[in-house]
Amino acid sequence: MTAVGRLAGIARHAFPKAPMETIARATVTLEGGIAGDYRGGVKGRPHKRQVTLIERADWDRAMAAVGADVRWAERRANLLVEGVDLPQIPGARIVIGDVVLEVTVECDPCSRMEAVAPGLKDALTPDWRGGVCTQVIAGGEIAVGDEIRIEQSCPNPSERSTISVTSAASAFSSARI
Repeated sequence: MTAVGRLAGIARHAFPKAPMETIARATVTLEGGIAGDYRGGVKGRPHKRQVTLIERADWDRAMAAVGADVRWAERRANLLVEGVDLPQIPGARIVIGDVVLEVTVECDPCSRMEAVAPGLKDALTPDWRGGVCTQVIAGGEIAVGDEIRIEQSCPNPSERSTISVTSAASAFSSARI
């Protein structure tokens, strides 16, 4: 299954706690994530957080929940997407042109969000509303307005058969009651 949306924003920061800089286009590399963003190229760490993404709708819901109007880049995510739900499945792929990002973990909001707006950390916590962390699988150029495709990963065959057997057993038990 493939879902399609649009890249609505790109942001980066040169060092920890630096202000976020919004840009119209960026180079994405396997080694460094978004060019000019410190997080993607941190040495000695697994690249589970190279590029972070948030949905515009989730940011808007969080802003409504706290009664604030703060620009999306204050979330400190690299990419803002719209028109598509980000996958909540590690291993799912997000494709922007030639760039391929693989979801690694949920992007949990940190206590810094409270300095942005009181209650924002809690508003970003439910249902992966804080976004997703990804690692770069294939690099390339991206620009605001680019199409985004979400490609869900399929469970491996052994997981698929376990799910099928469990579902069938559950259905059989329910039918006998």
